[in-house]
Amino acid sequence: MKSYLSLDTEEKLKKTQELPPHIHFIGIGGIGMSALAMILAKNGYSISGSDQKKSLTLKELAANKIHIFQAQEESNITEIFKVHGKNILVVISSAIGEDNLELCKAKKYNLTINHRSEILAFLINQKRSIIISGSHGKTTTSTYITTLFSHANINPTAIIGGIVPLYQRNYNVSDSNFLIAEADESDGSLVKFNPNIGVITNLELEHVDHYLNLENLITTMKQFAKNCEYLITNFDCINLKHNIQNSKWFSIYTINNIDFALIPKESNGCEIIAEYYEQEKFIDIIKIPVPGIHNLSNTVAAIAACRVAGILFKDIKKGINNLQLPSRRFEYKGLWKSRLIIEDYAHHPSEIDATISIASSMIQTKHNLSFITPKRLVTIFQPHRYSRTKKFKKEFAQSLSKSDLVFITPIYSAGENKIKGINNKTIGNELKKLKPNLEIYTPNNNQNLIKLIKEHTIEKDLIIVMGAGDINIICASLFLELINNKSIRNNLAA
Repeated sequence: MKSYLSLDTEEKLKKTQELPPHIHFIGIGGIGMSALAMILAKNGYSISGSDQKKSLTLKELAANKIHIFQAQEESNITEIFKVHGKNILVVISSAIGEDNLELCKAKKYNLTINHRSEILAFLINQKRSIIISGSHGKTTTSTYITTLFSHANINPTAIIGGIVPLYQRNYNVSDSNFLIAEADESDGSLVKFNPNIGVITNLELEHVDHYLNLENLITTMKQFAKNCEYLITNFDCINLKHNIQNSKWFSIYTINNIDFALIPKESNGCEIIAEYYEQEKFIDIIKIPVPGIHNLSNTVAAIAACRVAGILFKDIKKGINNLQLPSRRFEYKGLWKSRLIIEDYAHHPSEIDATISIASSMIQTKHNLSFITPKRLVTIFQPHRYSRTKKFKKEFAQSLSKSDLVFITPIYSAGENKIKGINNKTIGNELKKLKPNLEIYTPNNNQNLIKLIKEHTIEKDLIIVMGAGDINIICASLFLELINNKSIRNNLAA
């Protein structure tokens, strides 16, 4: 297949201006900010940054000669200003409020301030780019594409919203002419990107703190689609099918008038065997070593992007054997008191549905995982944002109702102000209306949560820890007895 990565890099570079020699990131520990900081540092820029939370990410940044401030204070800006003068670029994300002390000080010094999306746009314009967007599956699809590229002996620059197993980090630096990155739709900033190849995984109302309704989101995605030199879109998503034009389509349900299709034939809860088609022509049988019908959709999206980029199918098929989910995407954490623990980033009703679907299939097929056969599904869910909880409280209840036992933790605010009457019990009450006999617990704090888990879970439970906040940290003390992940993966492969 012809490669559509045709735009000459020199032509793209003419559209951009060089960045100042020193760049300061406010909130550098974030998954997106840290990746940008590392790539710029590896490309010779002087980098500093601040964050209020200690993390392993900050240690890695510091180890790469990035100056880390452990708090966000005015004095940080004053310190770097004394060294670099006004020749400084300050980078922020949408999570940084207008009252942030560093941001206010940077404005007083009249420093240049850019949103993180403008830095990503700068990097996109220097490479032949594949940019992935959509409401769900961006990180997984991006991870798959980078993995397939790498196993086809093409080492791309990558900026990913999660930890890629192949790299064991959320970025990759390369001298090659290819860049693969996510385009976060949460704040609408993806309209600044002009990729060679754009991929849209799906489209569903999310981020209700930014979008008033689905129509607002569709308008934003239409602009992103228009900016793409070449577009690959999910035919199975009705919101995309009816609103996005001039696209090549992928599907997991039909081959009719579809450019790239991956039709499932068998699944055992741990892998899927599917038939692959291009332009309605059967190509081959593929075994995907990852469970979940939604991950099959992510897989065909990744294959489509690689094929459009000019990678031979035989090289793609070899790479598929090495596909792994990014961190916190149905990630096997190990055993705790003969209970299997799985962690997932799901924070939207559709994502919860997808995660519970995989878990249910494992229980139904009685697949032996880590020397136990799970018999009951337990869900520990941390709601993310008050606005999202208010908007989707009934949908959350519907999704969680498919569990045998549910724990709903206090809401992770993600910087939002509280909304009166909206808390974890809001979802719990809706769940009780829907399924009165379901065992539901809504603890008021983390200590109470851990106590309840110890009291009410039993051996051979399959426990899913879900949420986009700090639920993984909250439960860490509970999982000190986890077995090595490698042992689990060896079991799954057996």
